[in-house]
Amino acid sequence: MILERKNNEILVRLSTQLDAATIQDVLDFLKYQENTVASKAKQSAVDKLADEVNKSMWEEFKKQRRL
Repeated sequence: MILERKNNEILVRLSTQLDAATIQDVLDFLKYQENTVASKAKQSAVDKLADEVNKSMWEEFKKQRRL
């Protein structure tokens, strides 16, 4: 792995032998970090919102299966 800082960016070079799904998981995490770095939201508020969204989506999914 090679890590470079260039023009206000960080470049990472990885072996092609790595699993694409694992790389995608890491990229998703890094994107989350990038998007939330300046957030003032508390983790408890984020968790509560995520629970509400998941519950709502599950209820909608159950309705769709009944049709």
